[in-house]
Amino acid sequence: MRERNEYRYLTALSLFIPSASLIDLPDSSSGPFRTCCIERLGMPKRSLRSQLLAKRRSLSHESWCASSRAAQLNLLSLDEYADAECIALYAPAHNETDTELLLIAALQAGKRVLYPAVCGHQMVFRRVDRIEELQKGAFGIPEPCSTGVDHLADEADLIVVPGVAFDLSGHRIGYGKGFYDRFLHHPDCSAHLVGLCHDFQMTEGKIPFDMHDIPMEIIVSDKRIIRTCGLIPEK
Repeated sequence: MRERNEYRYLTALSLFIPSASLIDLPDSSSGPFRTCCIERLGMPKRSLRSQLLAKRRSLSHESWCASSRAAQLNLLSLDEYADAECIALYAPAHNETDTELLLIAALQAGKRVLYPAVCGHQMVFRRVDRIEELQKGAFGIPEPCSTGVDHLADEADLIVVPGVAFDLSGHRIGYGKGFYDRFLHHPDCSAHLVGLCHDFQMTEGKIPFDMHDIPMEIIVSDKRIIRTCGLIPEK
């Protein structure tokens, strides 16, 4: 996982180079990275976010349940899930794909399960053994109680990441708060990163991204599983 950690170090370093508009990374001849050009295109992330949030909120309960179940079953079929001893999930908000089936399956399989909690401007993960342990927290989203032990990103083998939109290279649009980006910059984080969403949240076009944005390794929806062509370490 050294290459992925090296990439995250580079992305963290880029936060101090705000004037950069085009960055080249090593190509495949020198390692597992593909050559990529990162342009600050000024594309309307805000418009795309608003459009997809509105569409997601308009889902009927029946459609949300069916899509969530199919997406979770797809994720449960992954070898990365089967091999993981510790997984990090999220509590859904605003019709995000549900994760309760993943929680139940993981606990039955004897896996440790972590959920995020927001502490000020940072996000931590805490262990959850029952769905009832989640209580309404920051932004009205259920999260583990504040008395739990904080866990860092390097403790999870697989992290399931929510998003408003994903492209086929693994880049995502979140809510704009940056909680996951900051959390995933932990230098020792080597977890498989899996974006989970409804299929209409996947866009064929490229989402504009900055050097500090961390791409997903896999994107799972109710209709398909995408192994991205982004910066993925060699196995």
